[in-house]
Amino acid sequence: MSSAIPLNVGIASTAGSGSADADGGQRVLLAEPRGYCAGVDRAVETVEKALEKHGAPIYVRKEIVHNRHVVETLREQGVIFVDETDEVPEGALVVFSAHGVSPAVHEAAAARNLRTIDATCPLVTKVHQEAKRFARDDYDILLIGHEGHEEVEGTAGEAPEHVQLVDGPDAVDRVTVRDESKVIWLSQTTLSVDETMETVQRLRQRFPALQDPPSDDICYATQNRQVAVKAMAPECDLVIVVGSRNSSNSVRLVEVALGAGAKASYLVDYAREVDPAWLAGVRTVGITSGASVPDILVRGVLDMLAEHGFGEVQPVTTANETLVFALPRELRTSRR
Repeated sequence: MSSAIPLNVGIASTAGSGSADADGGQRVLLAEPRGYCAGVDRAVETVEKALEKHGAPIYVRKEIVHNRHVVETLREQGVIFVDETDEVPEGALVVFSAHGVSPAVHEAAAARNLRTIDATCPLVTKVHQEAKRFARDDYDILLIGHEGHEEVEGTAGEAPEHVQLVDGPDAVDRVTVRDESKVIWLSQTTLSVDETMETVQRLRQRFPALQDPPSDDICYATQNRQVAVKAMAPECDLVIVVGSRNSSNSVRLVEVALGAGAKASYLVDYAREVDPAWLAGVRTVGITSGASVPDILVRGVLDMLAEHGFGEVQPVTTANETLVFALPRELRTSRR
């Protein structure tokens, strides 16, 4: 999994926040951990192994992960991305994305005789199981998350008659429950930890008996990336987050950087999207990436910054991640 203890924050003492080394040079603070989490690694490998085993084309419902580069690369290899299962030819192979799907999607696939491989992140599956468990016990389930996000739709679909979406602190006043003694909150796995806890606090003010989930729903990788950004942001004139705009955890990293003291922060998919004007007067740039971002994209940004004088790269390490998830059973190598 990961270490909860900061290992090597690695930020040299400076004369003041946002300043660089004593010689006035420019530097990059590189957040670790960053990039691929175990669930994303498993999902991408699932599609790659399915291509090897079955050949192109294979179908993927929605984006396998929320990253433009990953999706475009897989499309070039013969993957066809669809919005719904009714776009998949009867009897064909379809992979469900890392964000999870509702039981209704599984039923629709079965009705079309589709072969399926489920690449749902196991941590998302855990939240699905929690929703089913508390629905069986007739709880009102307050699901903290962003309306329209695929993960939220999948989780809510497990128990639609029991789940209410709470999209941030401002939505708390609109919540109604049947029995204030039987209320629990769950959350989308890729949220901002701070904003989620603010929402929980406001919910608890309204419903003092509100129960917490049996274990933390916000995934370890989301939390680790936010912690690393918080460690380096006070030193940064600029934080560049590599990630796609439909990636919830990447968008949250920009917000976390600004909230933790970075003077500016931007989200980019590729190095070519970095505006050199952002670097004017900047001494310290922080770099991180969302949990669905391959490290080749980060290296591209580092190369671009080196061309503009930011050659010194200093790691900011706040955790070590070692968690690995097994592939779906359909793709596991059989033991002899």
